[in-house]
Amino acid sequence: MNEIELEKDQTEESPENLTEPSATQEIEAEKPTTKQTSVAKSAGIVSIAVMFSRVLGLVREMVFARYFGAGFLYDAYQVAFTLPNVLRDLFAEGALSAAFVKVFTDYQINKGEKEAWRLASLVLNAVAVILSIITILGIVFSKQIVEKVAHGFPPEKIALTITMTQIMFPFILLVALAAVAMGVLNTKGVFGVPASASTVFNIVSIIFGLGFAYWLSGGSWSKSIDKDSIPSISSQWAIIGMAIGTLIGGGAQFFMQVPSLYKVGFRFSPILSFADEGVKKVMYLMAPAILGTSAVQINVLVNTMFVTEINGGRSWLSYAFRLMQFPIGLFGVAIGTASVPVLSRMASEGKFGEFRDTLSDSLKLVFLMTLPSACGLVVLGEPIIRLIYERGAFNASDVSMTAYALAGYSIGLTGYAAIKILSPAFYALNDAKTPMIIAVASIAVNALASYFFRNWLMSYNLGHVGVALATSSVALVNFFALALMMRKRIVRLNGRAIFSSFIRIAIASALMSLVCYFSLQLLIKFLGIDGLITRIIEAFIPIGIGGLTFLAAAKILKIEEVTKVYNAFSRKLKR
Repeated sequence: MNEIELEKDQTEESPENLTEPSATQEIEAEKPTTKQTSVAKSAGIVSIAVMFSRVLGLVREMVFARYFGAGFLYDAYQVAFTLPNVLRDLFAEGALSAAFVKVFTDYQINKGEKEAWRLASLVLNAVAVILSIITILGIVFSKQIVEKVAHGFPPEKIALTITMTQIMFPFILLVALAAVAMGVLNTKGVFGVPASASTVFNIVSIIFGLGFAYWLSGGSWSKSIDKDSIPSISSQWAIIGMAIGTLIGGGAQFFMQVPSLYKVGFRFSPILSFADEGVKKVMYLMAPAILGTSAVQINVLVNTMFVTEINGGRSWLSYAFRLMQFPIGLFGVAIGTASVPVLSRMASEGKFGEFRDTLSDSLKLVFLMTLPSACGLVVLGEPIIRLIYERGAFNASDVSMTAYALAGYSIGLTGYAAIKILSPAFYALNDAKTPMIIAVASIAVNALASYFFRNWLMSYNLGHVGVALATSSVALVNFFALALMMRKRIVRLNGRAIFSSFIRIAIASALMSLVCYFSLQLLIKFLGIDGLITRIIEAFIPIGIGGLTFLAAAKILKIEEVTKVYNAFSRKLKR
């Protein structure tokens, strides 16, 4: 999500020619500004909203695990949902938000509110028309698409996947409209409502999904854990009901933001023009942004093709990916959402010293939040998964397989979260091509890595873990490439400070991991693994002890980001 073009004034300094900050910029950097603290404040607001969303997302996954397990039904659902979900990230939340916010803010500053609102209506209508056409094509050609992506599925599984794909394909249209609304609200400084949209999605999709599942299945369905058998017709109707609930939840994401849109001044106009200068500018920026912000989602689609032959593989990856998304959404997305508009404004005003400092501070904050999270998920993945998912159709074998996948994903968690800041930061510098080029290269690397790791681990019955490792590898490569190119673009990236912070956080995280591991083994030795209370103890006691260990190590190692986060939350609580 970005703002304002660098070409606004020819007298402004260009980052391509930047050598050292000017005297004016040095003075600006020394002023007690609220720019960076506003990032922390906005990130805190988004983090709270995202936290509720992720918790409810886990509840939604628990519902799927309880009633559908990991296998035929959930594999089919995940492939069906992956297709519109990948397109969602391509055309909506990533590319559309990044491009629209930039142009919309430019219009507000240079052309006034009236023209900005006119642009919002034009883009909203253009998105509705284009994605309606894509939705219709997706429904019509769903059979061909599913057969290509899920080539390893048996005929009965493909038939169910096709049905759910046709049901859920309009999801992309509804969420794209929600992305435009989110862009408008974020530009107006409203972060909480759009960040809460996914919370509404989870609540609505759970309630309506289960409602339709019970209605269509006749009131109940068998919860078989046999992955090699074809589920009953009632079970297949039940998962179709969950697909309908997902679609309704997508609609709720948009409509819950409408009141806030009107509150900030938006008024809908039934106008459409693909020749409009602003619309063309948004579309132009979207073209490279489609790949630049969505490499991981494209890789998820590629990875789906590699695991369709592994019965339960897509389900295990999905459950693991949901857990990895928790810290990414809570920290990476939140910090990125809050920092990028600030970075865009700094870039447009020529304040590249502040741009550099804010970007490096944002990256250090991401490291602080995600490195210990990644280590914790690797060490404590199994007890966490056992507590959250192991019930009903989700058995002990599914716990182990999902835990292995989570460990594979967690290796790249920090890189994945940092991309959420680095990639959109290029758009703040009016550069969408660099992330696009890196993204295209990463897609190719992912395909090769997935093939290699999957085949290597297939002999250990862990082929799906190879796909998770490939995803992590690509996320890390993508991050390093973006960081290197950003350093060239703005001359330096405060690399020494970032590296020093990273090493200190990594040491503290390693100590935390050791404490978590040994405390978990001690608890298992004395308590076993059966019983809800035992599972709660074995999940939360090591987390608590590990967290205290990390804080103590952070104090000894003088990790200043911990103090900044503590002060930000203290000020918030005092208010």
